[in-house]
Amino acid sequence: MLPHTAVQLVLLLGLGSWAERLCPDDLDSSCKQNPYKEPVSSGAVVSYEQLKQMLESKNVQLFDVREPDEFVEGAIPGATNTPLSELEQAFTLSPDQFTELYGVAMPGKDDLDFILYCQRGRRSLTALEMVQELGYSRACHYGGGYSEWSELEEQGQQL
Repeated sequence: MLPHTAVQLVLLLGLGSWAERLCPDDLDSSCKQNPYKEPVSSGAVVSYEQLKQMLESKNVQLFDVREPDEFVEGAIPGATNTPLSELEQAFTLSPDQFTELYGVAMPGKDDLDFILYCQRGRRSLTALEMVQELGYSRACHYGGGYSEWSELEEQGQQL
């Protein structure tokens, strides 16, 4: 595509449509507002290998911030579905209320094994910022999301 053709396409379709094409699987409002958001800190990102080790050692509290319909189509084993739309409210509940609603213990504010993920990392980045503002300063997110996880797991099974 020629550079001027791309500009014409953006003008023709509008910037909103352009933003949707940048993040088609993560159409939350934060993505459309700022599709180039950077992680809070590089230490707050967990790699596929790190997450895999945490899962194997059963040393992880994993939360999937996608919508329930996405979660039922496939999720990382052991994850608890806590949609981004419910996240702030969920992590302000009492520990007992949280356990009753989500079926797992609520992470502690200083827990090192508190990981968030979504489809491709955009919503989990927003979720990470939310929980960090609530005091979960050591929370992390898996930037590759379920897309990377499922692809790498499939490749591993084919070897």
